[in-house]
Amino acid sequence: MLAQTGNLAAPRCGLRLVLTLVCVAALSGCGPRRGDSPPPAPAVAAEATGLPIPSDTTVYTIEPDRSNVTLRVYRAGRLAKLGHNHVITSASESGQAWTNGTPATSGFEVRMAVAGLVVDDPDARAAAGPYFPGELSESAREGTRTNMLRAEVLDGERYPEIVVRAGSLGGTWDQPTVTASVTIKDRTRSIDVPLTIVRTDGAIVARGAFTVLQSDFGITPFSIGGGAIAVADAVEVSFEIHAVRR
Repeated sequence: MLAQTGNLAAPRCGLRLVLTLVCVAALSGCGPRRGDSPPPAPAVAAEATGLPIPSDTTVYTIEPDRSNVTLRVYRAGRLAKLGHNHVITSASESGQAWTNGTPATSGFEVRMAVAGLVVDDPDARAAAGPYFPGELSESAREGTRTNMLRAEVLDGERYPEIVVRAGSLGGTWDQPTVTASVTIKDRTRSIDVPLTIVRTDGAIVARGAFTVLQSDFGITPFSIGGGAIAVADAVEVSFEIHAVRR
């Protein structure tokens, strides 16, 4: 793909080589783009008050040590093979779930600390499948994390949490569904999420997966070289949330 054919002028060859090297360096570490940044938008509180919990329900507290959320981010563009797919994990969930015995009267609120997101943990990459081969260097991981936290992406300084919540569930306990409210930065979107729920006397375990588009939350996926190297808009999210009865 990078081989040149025909008689091209030397300046053009040099320009193409420079562009290729920039592309490789940028996506290998997914470092922040240079240049002027757009003026910051005013901060908007992400529904900080939370959902009211009915008084007649049993409440469960999320266990962060046993819960996990995994995001799979994919490379895109004509020169995508020069970059990496990334696995982002969270093990710092907080929040609660509640129920009085039926899905329709059950709900939850899960909060993830943006600063607690981990990029390309070696064990997480190994568990993510064949599209995430090998370990990445510490500098590449740190470059990706720096890019992820900057104002144009998650803006971790002004928006420290990602929040997923729902006031009720649909379906049955054997086949539950939920339309969850997902808040990233200052935008909230409703997303249908199929669930698997296991209940015991003292605990609830919920598992599931869904896909979000970065652009739905006002995030422009990373791209350079006219889109030759880019990050795909769609992000795959999977989770396993453990909560214990208060």
